[in-house]
Amino acid sequence: MKVTPQYLSEQISSPTALMVWLCTLSLGAFVLGVLIGSDGFENPQNALNNSVSLSIIYDIRLPRTIGAWFAGALLGLSGALAQGLFRNPLADPYLLGSASGASLGVASVLVLVGAGGAAGNSSWALKLGLSSAAFLGAILAVTLTLILSKGVQHTLRLLLAGIVVSVILGALTSLATILNPQITQTMQSFLLGSTNFINWDSVLLLGSAWFICSVLAWLLSKALDALSLGELTAVSLGLRLRPVRFILIAALALAIGTSVAQTGLIAFVGLAAPHLVRSLVKVTHNWLILLSSLMGALLLLTADLGARILIAPEELPVGVLTAVIGGVYLLCLMYSHNLNSDSL
Repeated sequence: MKVTPQYLSEQISSPTALMVWLCTLSLGAFVLGVLIGSDGFENPQNALNNSVSLSIIYDIRLPRTIGAWFAGALLGLSGALAQGLFRNPLADPYLLGSASGASLGVASVLVLVGAGGAAGNSSWALKLGLSSAAFLGAILAVTLTLILSKGVQHTLRLLLAGIVVSVILGALTSLATILNPQITQTMQSFLLGSTNFINWDSVLLLGSAWFICSVLAWLLSKALDALSLGELTAVSLGLRLRPVRFILIAALALAIGTSVAQTGLIAFVGLAAPHLVRSLVKVTHNWLILLSSLMGALLLLTADLGARILIAPEELPVGVLTAVIGGVYLLCLMYSHNLNSDSL
């Protein structure tokens, strides 16, 4: 039997049913994430009776798995926000320059640390940390986009400003890498994305950001529904566009900045998660935000498992798998003529 989005949508009759399916699959992926290591699947009974295995599970696999779930949820949520905000099913969460800003932040710290300059410069750069640099870079890039677009009142100007900022900051990152070849390997790891370095502090940050962004997005879900009808219609319904856009962009920046800071750049999860939800059920934004979060979390958890298994005991960068999976899915949509405004 061929399993297609159309077949699955016939089996999933409501948003509640899809939510239950996503939670169930996430739970299964969570259990596998805790039990699968560099040596393959570990017998749960053996793990419980081995203090070393328990330590590895608690200190490495458990925070990595939980953190991957939260990071994927943030990406899925930000994808739903970006597509609703720009009224474009192809809008990417990194559209406002956050990815390029995060990359430049990481490159800047690596240059300062690896340049062998004054000890003082190296010490404060090390204290700042790559995660903090990535977060600050993403936030500053979004801020620069807002400045160039002269606020949030014009969607097209905001979109074009984000593209310009992405190109300029990306060029600066490339220049820094060319002039400092010693940072190339670290930058490559960041650009390909990885969940290897997630710890309990990362889990706390990711979870807190997801909760805050989810609450803000849910409170503004009706505003996103109004925006989907067009700006003039939204204004006629009493929607105050400027503050709504500002809050949505703030939530988007916080979600992307936090996720990128902890996992690097992970492609296609934010773009593909809302598409998958829309292909299965027809929902308004209050459900789309929740389901996209759950879908993004499941996608990243699954990709993380694949990254551990495919070339074990080595690992693939998880961003490579998400790019392949997401790209293939979108190509299949295009091939089946589903990539249009009605179906997405």
